[in-house]
Amino acid sequence: MTELYSSTPTALSRRTTLRAAGGGTLLLGLGLAGCRSAVSEAAAPAGKAATEPRRGGTLTVAVNSDFTPSLLFAQSGQSLQHRLIYNTLTRYDDRLKPQPELATSWEYAEDGRSITLKLRTGVTYHDGRPFTADDVIFAVKNLQNPLRAAQLRATAAAVTGFEKRGDHELVLKLAHPVNNLFDLFEFMILTDRNSVEDAVTGKKLIGTGPFALTRWSPGSGLSFTRNEKYWQPDRPYLDAVEFRVVPQADALLSSLRTGQSQLSFGVPGRNLAVVASTPELAISEYTTGGGAYYLGVNTTVAPLDDKTVRQALARAVDRERILKQVLGGYGLASATPWPKSSPAFTEAGRTHYTYDPGKARELLKSAGHTRLDLPLLHINLPGDTAVAEAIQYDLKRIGVHVTLQPTDPATAQKNLISQKMPGLWTMSHGFAQVQPSTLAVSAYPFNEAKNTSRFRSAAYTKVVREAWTTPETGARANALRQQITDTLLDEAFIIDLVIRGSVQVSAKKLHGVTLNKFAYLNLDDAYLAG
Repeated sequence: MTELYSSTPTALSRRTTLRAAGGGTLLLGLGLAGCRSAVSEAAAPAGKAATEPRRGGTLTVAVNSDFTPSLLFAQSGQSLQHRLIYNTLTRYDDRLKPQPELATSWEYAEDGRSITLKLRTGVTYHDGRPFTADDVIFAVKNLQNPLRAAQLRATAAAVTGFEKRGDHELVLKLAHPVNNLFDLFEFMILTDRNSVEDAVTGKKLIGTGPFALTRWSPGSGLSFTRNEKYWQPDRPYLDAVEFRVVPQADALLSSLRTGQSQLSFGVPGRNLAVVASTPELAISEYTTGGGAYYLGVNTTVAPLDDKTVRQALARAVDRERILKQVLGGYGLASATPWPKSSPAFTEAGRTHYTYDPGKARELLKSAGHTRLDLPLLHINLPGDTAVAEAIQYDLKRIGVHVTLQPTDPATAQKNLISQKMPGLWTMSHGFAQVQPSTLAVSAYPFNEAKNTSRFRSAAYTKVVREAWTTPETGARANALRQQITDTLLDEAFIIDLVIRGSVQVSAKKLHGVTLNKFAYLNLDDAYLAG
């Protein structure tokens, strides 16, 4: 079956309601010769038409953690800038229907063992080199490289052959059918193959995207300028973009309220009520993509190797309180990782572990414990710390006393990847917003072959592999997704708490901002007006 699309971006759903509650500078050698896919533009005032796009201006984005070059090929909190520098092959709309980017059309073979891509012509890298099929081949092989930290390596590894049909047509041959190939195409940034080693050290980042990186000041931020030869006509509108690192919550909020910054995705939930009272700012939630806050459990640490103990922890945390008091009311309390837009979502799964400290204490007692003392690693940013403190409070009520271990974001991500977490940790995960099989095949906390919790199960591996290679629709696909969900709930090695897509705070004069499903910021159509 062939799918053909134009390159015109689709209009995506909008939501702007608030549910409030209580270094040195390194200049880059450039060659200057981008959970979540819902529009995040603030609604126009009632009775007024949206402003016309305007060219020019510099957008300042306040971020709470710095760029980490070594994590360039892994989706994390440091991925926001990816789509500014790099394009991807395709992007999803809110119904998980792939739309074209550097691939303009595609055709699957009848047996699902190959796909033919037609690639966009007239695209150049920031250094002037033309984009060709060789760049796609390199991108796939790069993710297959075990030295790269990349969640979708298993899907990339399913590509076992390449057939070039000129510079702009390519056949990818698959070892077996997979139902998440377009997840790979949206995740996989198309880097310059000649400078990739410089990219992972932060020395040089060259892509085909709407902006070129001109400077990285470690600890301070990133500077971008418009790519005057961008393949999309008359885009981008902005002259430049600045990423400014502001880790302190009060300083970040002040930066937005005073107009020093016009966009951020890092405002802690407890501060959103203040934002709502600021006339110049708007709040938007990405509800069809994103991630979830969770409590991770290292199953090799006694007594956490006993699933009864893990199930006790799952019943001990008050998800609704975290949602309302810590996250400002944005999100969905849930015991499973799936957002409502996922075909794997069920209300029964979401409410499987209701808050029941009495039952939690009974489970602990049945496992032979009345008190436990454990470490709890968390990211040392205000919003993440608040989640960790809420978990600490709830667990203490059932006799589980945890010592908080604040950790910087880059180190926490590296520990996650290398399976070096303590008994308990809390972070946020993604990958439940795309094809459900991707979560269990590729996300570090859930990966059936090698997950952060060090949980292994032949039955889990079997159902995950079958779900990954089965067509994504139909009764069999539904049954396999349910089996994965049932395993996650029963084994409780990852205890989901609140589904939470990105929450955007922006100046009302900023329009046209979007995020892709992996939280890559897309500013192709962004402009400042009004």
